[in-house]
Amino acid sequence: MNTEIIGIIVMFILMVLFAIPLGRYMGKVYEGERTWLDPVLNPLDKLFYKLGGIKAEKQMTWKENLVAMLLVNFVWFILAMILLMNQGWLPLNPDGNPSMTADLAFNTAMSFISNTNIQHYSGESAVSYLGQLTLQFFQFVSAGTGMAVCVIVFVAMKEKTTDKLGNFYVYLIKSCTRILLPLSIIAAIFLAFSGTPMTFQGKGQFVSLQGDTVNVSRGPSAAMIAIKQIGTNGGGFYGVNSAHPFENPSYLTAGIEVIYIILIPIALLFTMGYMLKRKRLAWTFFIIMAIGFLLFAIPAMHYEMKGNPAIAQMGISQPLGSMEGKEVRFGSALSAYWGISATVTSNGSVCAMHDSFTPLAGMLCMWGMMVNCFFGGVGVGFLNFYIFVIIAVFIGGLMVGRTPEFLGKKLEAKETKIATIIALLHIFLALGGTALACHLYVGDPQTYSGWLNNPGYHGFSEMLYEYFSASANNGSEFAGLSANVPFWNISDGVIMVIGRYLPIIGPLAIAGIMANKKYVPESAGTLKTDTSTFGILVLAVIFIVAALSFFPALVLGPIAEFFKMR
Repeated sequence: MNTEIIGIIVMFILMVLFAIPLGRYMGKVYEGERTWLDPVLNPLDKLFYKLGGIKAEKQMTWKENLVAMLLVNFVWFILAMILLMNQGWLPLNPDGNPSMTADLAFNTAMSFISNTNIQHYSGESAVSYLGQLTLQFFQFVSAGTGMAVCVIVFVAMKEKTTDKLGNFYVYLIKSCTRILLPLSIIAAIFLAFSGTPMTFQGKGQFVSLQGDTVNVSRGPSAAMIAIKQIGTNGGGFYGVNSAHPFENPSYLTAGIEVIYIILIPIALLFTMGYMLKRKRLAWTFFIIMAIGFLLFAIPAMHYEMKGNPAIAQMGISQPLGSMEGKEVRFGSALSAYWGISATVTSNGSVCAMHDSFTPLAGMLCMWGMMVNCFFGGVGVGFLNFYIFVIIAVFIGGLMVGRTPEFLGKKLEAKETKIATIIALLHIFLALGGTALACHLYVGDPQTYSGWLNNPGYHGFSEMLYEYFSASANNGSEFAGLSANVPFWNISDGVIMVIGRYLPIIGPLAIAGIMANKKYVPESAGTLKTDTSTFGILVLAVIFIVAALSFFPALVLGPIAEFFKMR
């Protein structure tokens, strides 16, 4: 057990040490400064500008950037629907996987374009290689979209008074070519040499020790696993995700993959510090998020390493902790740490079955998605955190008896209302969806009995988890829920698209409005946002909102299950 903890501490330290120089490099990329990859990637960027008719020098307002983002995402959705519903007869399908139904294609298209990557299918048997490559493309551009919008907000925070906030297309292409692509190549090569398949051949065969002929799915999976982690996508090539030995062959690959989950979300904080020339603010935000992350990770590891109390009551020793639903090569501690890393972000990949976590560890995974801003997804995690910062600035300004100010700009009613609506939206989507599902399940249990393998408290948790995963654009699941039915496919898809784009529109609108205001130099009475006092205020706002909004639902699910087990 001590060795497991030491390994996790090393992973966390390495992640932060890698993120600091990466954040500085990303700042140079977005500021248009010279980097060592320019000779190789400048021609590639120019090719994309030429093919797309993009005028790289054009500066856009926040509304123009928003329209560009929504338009290109809509085109990607249409392309995804067409391909997934016709993959059965298209090329690169050596295993003869069928085309998707309309409702499953809708869910999958929305899922990958929104950076959610909920998978109501098993990749080996439901998606062709062409389909997997297409979904891999969306893993790049959905992550790049979040990063591009985040940088636009950074530009708005940096400028004193302006209505020009860069160019979405330029930031999108740079995010994909200068950051996501190089990091993915490194990870893909490492995974391929570690045993992850990277081939276009169909299923392989071998004869087992029992003499049975076994078909083994292969495919171009190493490339997909790399971008699924670095882009906080989480959608795996195989049905059991990173618990599959092809996706995650060893403890070493697991360490690399779990570092990749939060690497860019941390690096973006230091990118902000570089672009704004406010390193102390970057460190303040990092410490806030790190404290929140550890408040989830440490208890989750404790409960999983402690073991299942129901098994302990039977007098059975659990020296390795609770190992139900876990891979022996990873153990209980790393499985819990991975689970929290993937749910405080919008990654959602799994190396263990979250449905088998002990109740409070499963609750902490849910709570990470409920808060959805402790590092969060690439780009959008900061946007969610930005909403809480705006609310905290407003409250702090009222407490000191001054007009709230953030980075030299007056915070007024319009911005505060937008922030409040976006904060409440996540709550409404997840709890509203869960309430509807519970009503249908209880109202007609014969029709909907196939949804749940575990009715009662745990069944409620499965439905609650599903909708928080969709609303937070996370993608992981309590897999005891049978979700590949029209109701879940469509309702999840609708919640994913609303949960993705409105929380992008809100912060972008706030940043654009604030950037256009007159700059007011800071004075002795200005609320400092790079201090420990403000950090405590932001943490308090986050936990008060999360506790008041979600605690009653958690009481009905994992907390009730916890006490029942005892």
